[in-house]
Amino acid sequence: MVQTPPMPEYWGVTRSDLNLESMKLALIFCFLPMMAFGMDRLSALSQIESGDNDQAIGKAGEISRYQVMKNEWRSVTPSTNYRDPSTAKQVVQVLFQRRLARFEQIYRRPPTDFEFYALWNAPSQVYNRRISPTVAARARRFSNLCQWEPTATATAQKAAPSAQPMS
Repeated sequence: MVQTPPMPEYWGVTRSDLNLESMKLALIFCFLPMMAFGMDRLSALSQIESGDNDQAIGKAGEISRYQVMKNEWRSVTPSTNYRDPSTAKQVVQVLFQRRLARFEQIYRRPPTDFEFYALWNAPSQVYNRRISPTVAARARRFSNLCQWEPTATATAQKAAPSAQPMS
């Protein structure tokens, strides 16, 4: 029996991660036409992390629509109501208050959308000024989601000359 070699990992991304990322992106792009302007950061975070799925449980045991590690959740509240969007939002807000305070202490400014996502996904990488390519790619998608403006896209498409056959 011939064994196929495992798929190589690129920046720690496996085939199953790519499939999951593709599903997340498909969900996000389904909702983009409904938005007039960029999403607020917590809505974008929920979209990126779970597609707004309150029942999502990650590979490492992350819980809620925001994919919070259980030990972090418990540092905020003893509640086990992981599927309640308002409880999850309150937990995330407290966690972000902690991370943003440390960020602003180090950098003396608020984070960009890119840095905001990286603070959620890998805070130590942000604090140490070394963000991995995987986290950076996700942070770019998050930043784009926060800043996306369909009116600007439509204007750019109208302004672009269309290919017309010459007579």
